[in-house]
Amino acid sequence: MIHWLQAPKSSTVAAYIEYYWLIEKKPGAQSFQFPKLNPDPCAHLIISPDNQAYHYDKAGASDSGKGCHLIFPHLQTFQLDHVKPFIHLGVKFRVGALYSIEVPGCTHPLLDYIEPMNLSDLIKQPSLDASELLKSTRESANDCCKLLDSVLSPWLLSFKQDRYSALTYKAVELLDATPISELGNKLHCAQRTLERTFNKVTGMTLKQCQSMNKLEALLEYLYQRNTDDIDWVEIAYQFGFSDQPHLIRYLKSQLGLTPHSYAKERNLTIDAYGGISQHEFK
Repeated sequence: MIHWLQAPKSSTVAAYIEYYWLIEKKPGAQSFQFPKLNPDPCAHLIISPDNQAYHYDKAGASDSGKGCHLIFPHLQTFQLDHVKPFIHLGVKFRVGALYSIEVPGCTHPLLDYIEPMNLSDLIKQPSLDASELLKSTRESANDCCKLLDSVLSPWLLSFKQDRYSALTYKAVELLDATPISELGNKLHCAQRTLERTFNKVTGMTLKQCQSMNKLEALLEYLYQRNTDDIDWVEIAYQFGFSDQPHLIRYLKSQLGLTPHSYAKERNLTIDAYGGISQHEFK
């Protein structure tokens, strides 16, 4: 199993894109066959071979297809199908980036949605073939990132931020370390204006985005510990829950599992599509 993550080098690209990433399951490799993808406020462009199938289960529905596709920000937990060998080269957009980016056939904002995507149509380069980008992954992560920068820069350069996206990006930078009720004062605007602007750009509330970031940090913390070493009372206090029952209700609502069941199974990927955890890939 191969897994790498690299930040773009181009400042033009970095204004909209947080990371490039790669995961690949080769024949015979062992991993969870049906891992879950936690809720994510970021969108991801998935670059895959044209004949490679994908399948996502979500809240009683499913999305299936082949080749490249775009995962919009999602409040739901998705279950992935990793039974067969696969390769995904990914582009993780910043929170709210799709507000400034034209996506063919899609009306912004969309949540909990997966859209098949013709890569050349999306980035307006008719001659571009996804196989060229996937081939570059065989060289080195650095070379692949340089190629992605060069391919994406002309496309992203044509998009401009406005006052709504600028305010949203400032709010995102403060969100994890600042009470939501204090954000308006820190950003010198009315709280109601901030809330409406954030929703206009992202399709989410500030609370929803903050909750997803909190969940990811919590799950990463749990992954780093043995099941027998987990003190749920201590964790509840550390992550700002009023008590252990509140933490239990929160995890069950987000994952569909009690904390004990989750700690035992550990079958949820921590933003494997663009995140920092490699625990799924053993």
